[in-house]
Amino acid sequence: MISYITRLGDSFLYIIRDAGRMALFLLAALKGIFLRPFRFREVVRQVRIIGADSFGVIFFTALFTGMVLGLQGYYTLRKFGSEGLLGSAVALSLIRELGPVLTALMVTGRAGSAMCAEIGIMRNSEQLDALECMAVDPFRYLITPKFLAMIIAMPILAQFFNIVGIGGGYVAGVILLGVNPGAFYSGIEQSVVNLDINLGIVKSFVFALLVVWICTGRGYFVHVLRNAGFGAEGVSRATTQAVVYSSIAVLIWDYLITAVML
Repeated sequence: MISYITRLGDSFLYIIRDAGRMALFLLAALKGIFLRPFRFREVVRQVRIIGADSFGVIFFTALFTGMVLGLQGYYTLRKFGSEGLLGSAVALSLIRELGPVLTALMVTGRAGSAMCAEIGIMRNSEQLDALECMAVDPFRYLITPKFLAMIIAMPILAQFFNIVGIGGGYVAGVILLGVNPGAFYSGIEQSVVNLDINLGIVKSFVFALLVVWICTGRGYFVHVLRNAGFGAEGVSRATTQAVVYSSIAVLIWDYLITAVML
């Protein structure tokens, strides 16, 4: 019993310490935005890595997500004789929920995991310590550009996801199943309002901050993570944690933002 209580206490203290480390990490990363000189070229490079290089996976995910929504929505609405509302159903589903959430999950798997692994390897190979020895702030030099790039790229990718997804729904519903194209577009025009668009944009910004914070933080603190190990094993476990924690955080905050803004 005593050993069980001891392990429970150790786990609790580790969680508290880890939460404190991550909070200070976030403050330091955001502080780096206001430090000069500003690394504009590195931010642009990171936007290309996170944003432009993700267009392929976002395109195919959005296209087939929209087509699935078109198929499922058509056969559901046909039971009630409301096939004309298919455009409304597809657009609202994508703009409010699926666009921001699936974009965040795809970017987490493609770019977030890479950021975590990159920083984790730099930590294990003592490159971050070398930066500090040369009086170079690792946050301003390495972390902050990734924060800014993710916050810029994620909302753009989410809007791209919405456009392609609606196009996929049009292909499935109008071209393949014969829904009236005028009714499809009319349903989108009449049902989508500013609140829906704003909700998706707010979610994109919040998800971007969560993903880059968790992924870079797991890599930065790979040397103190519990049961992470050392070397390649430690980096692999930290990357797994980053992807899992980021995905869970995105889903939790998706509910919280929806509950507050609707």
